Amino acid sequence: MLLAKGAWVVVADGEKALILENVGDLKAVQLRLIKRDEANLEIPGADSYPPGRVYESGPGIRVSALEQPDYARLAGERFAAELVASLTEAAQAGRFTRLVLAAPPQVLGALRAAMRADLAATVVAEVPKTLTNHPVAKIAEVIAAEIDPL
Repeated sequence: MLLAKGAWVVVADGEKALILENVGDLKAVQLRLIKRDEANLEIPGADSYPPGRVYESGPGIRVSALEQPDYARLAGERFAAELVASLTEAAQAGRFTRLVLAAPPQVLGALRAAMRADLAATVVAEVPKTLTNHPVAKIAEVIAAEIDPL
């Protein structure tokens, strides 16, 4: 029942996401690619020194008193927020009523944190695995086994 026909499956990591739809049924899950998103990993100002005291520690070596931000984490959080905004828009348009999320635990957490209650209510299952580099048929097999192991 969780992966009924028309349910959407989002397979994501910190850099890309596949949005899939089950066009099969409960017994024969068949996923079709709806959309593929990729994160823009370029962060404005990533090359500049962080604010705060900057001093020379040697010839041509500049050091800041503040720690550099974790740009990869920031990009991942921004990507999760953009993905959730896209999913919210699709849910409000009535394109799906059931959503399955498959992502590494950190990404699942970022997705959950960015979701409003109305989108969170459509989530019927979460699969804490990285599946973005698998073919769609393999993703369907893994998702079906994870959420309905019978």
